[in-house]
Amino acid sequence: MSHTPARFALNAVARLRDQREEEGIKPIQARGWRAPRCRDCRVIESHCLCAWRPQVATRSGVCLIMTNKEVFKPSNTGWLIADVVPDNHAFIWSRTEVDPKLLALLSDPQWQPYLVFPGEYVEPERVTNSVDVDGTKRPLFILLDATWTEARKIFRKSPYFDRLPILSLLPEKLSRYRLRRSTRSEHLCTAEVAALCLDLAGDEAAASALDAYFDVFSQHYLDAKHQLDMNVSTPAHAELKPYVQSVTPLVD
Repeated sequence: MSHTPARFALNAVARLRDQREEEGIKPIQARGWRAPRCRDCRVIESHCLCAWRPQVATRSGVCLIMTNKEVFKPSNTGWLIADVVPDNHAFIWSRTEVDPKLLALLSDPQWQPYLVFPGEYVEPERVTNSVDVDGTKRPLFILLDATWTEARKIFRKSPYFDRLPILSLLPEKLSRYRLRRSTRSEHLCTAEVAALCLDLAGDEAAASALDAYFDVFSQHYLDAKHQLDMNVSTPAHAELKPYVQSVTPLVD
């Protein structure tokens, strides 16, 4: 019997992790790495998140540009985005090489790519604060899933992004991300950024599902870390529940 639910294919981040492991890249050994974790949701097994994975249709797609370390971090929230958005893609960034599949994706005529990045670091003529929801092309959000220092490096040293419009978000709320320390509370985590993008693109249901999924993930992750009992009777679980369907195991 497979551990992965029948209605869920591996998302792009999970496939990327598996690929890196097959290449001999070892996961980082951060605090708590010895605890047995669910292979599918990365949360400690006693607080597994798999039964709470939402299923939502979207017009938008997402493409995550990740660092070698980020793809292995249990606290990574790009994984949540790829769980929610059916058209998801993920690539490891390299300064010296670019994956041909990424270039093909950026040139695919069905997509209108938007590189999500703060507008104050970009020429004003490239910056937009809105998404074209009436065009013939579907929005594809390029998200730099890395630390802020790494993201700036990726932005500066990736010339294939130079032709893309920059989507600069204007968040009205501070970050709710509590899984890693940040010196700037206004810095949103990747999942929060993606939810704002989906909302701008008219994918309101997916934005709401991702917001709730992020809150549920954070609770499961932190409760497991602090050895607290799993509590599924929270407002976040109630908000997420309409987007969750029953999970049927796949029998090989």
